[in-house]
Amino acid sequence: MHFLGITWNPNETLFNIGFIQIKYYNLLWITAFALGWFIMKKIFLNEKKSVEQLDSLFIYTVLSTMLGARLGHVFFYDWAYYSNHLVEILIPVRESDSGNLLFGLINGYEFTGFTGLASHGATIGIIIGTYLYTRKFPEFKMLWIFDRMVIPVAIGCFCVRLGNFFNSEINGKIVDENFIFATKFIRDSDDLHPSKALGITQEKTLNAAYAAIENNPQFSQYLAEIPYRHPAQLYEGVGYILIFVLLYFLYWKTDKKNKPGYLFGLFFVLLWTVRFLVEFVKKSQGGFEESLGLLSTGQWLSIPFILVGFYFMFRKTKTA
Repeated sequence: MHFLGITWNPNETLFNIGFIQIKYYNLLWITAFALGWFIMKKIFLNEKKSVEQLDSLFIYTVLSTMLGARLGHVFFYDWAYYSNHLVEILIPVRESDSGNLLFGLINGYEFTGFTGLASHGATIGIIIGTYLYTRKFPEFKMLWIFDRMVIPVAIGCFCVRLGNFFNSEINGKIVDENFIFATKFIRDSDDLHPSKALGITQEKTLNAAYAAIENNPQFSQYLAEIPYRHPAQLYEGVGYILIFVLLYFLYWKTDKKNKPGYLFGLFFVLLWTVRFLVEFVKKSQGGFEESLGLLSTGQWLSIPFILVGFYFMFRKTKTA
């Protein structure tokens, strides 16, 4: 008998517009950017900066975040696959044997949206994008932007992890069903592969197959075989909300924003420490961890960011 354990089986797609699938994950990404723009607008107005300058920064940030996140996933975690599927790196499609016509023209692919994005890559992308922005607008300093941008980024990270939860991806390791947060992810492909779900239920769609496994007593055996796992996405998400609250408080209620790099450094230390700790209960995401050993790919990638954060927090600098 479990305590607060839940069975998690949401349809990740809210609705379809033709061949386009509107997913929770994509909507939460949009929400993250919308919240980011709203928070940064408040900050820019407080700092006597123009909304036009913010709009330009927003465009740079959106493009660099998405491109960096995508390339980060491709190269850090799944290059073995994408090296043989180059067209899928920057186009939101995936090779399919369903016989569907993509856009009614191209056979063998289906529209999926970008489901492989990496936060470490997004961070690198934002840094590069901000550098390019300051080249075009030299009146802005990179650290001035970073010290303010980290506030909306923190809440954006929560939105992304919530999207991962709806997608039943980046799940945690197996845990006893009596654990307070034990979660049975029916759509975890490692525990119940989509092809197996379709095969045992004989349903025509994957959503119908997963629904049958959850609700039809005929398939109770297969439901029982799915293990409970840590909802690692929610652990990270809660940590990111707390980071957002702290940074928001420090910006508006203290003078920490006047020490160039301090809020940026604190954000790096806290965010990547949360990521490092949650990795201990997170299922392996692949990458180069097998060759390095000891730590996961996510933990190895987080360590340099944490060290960079400490540097910016404690380096000697003049108050702005």
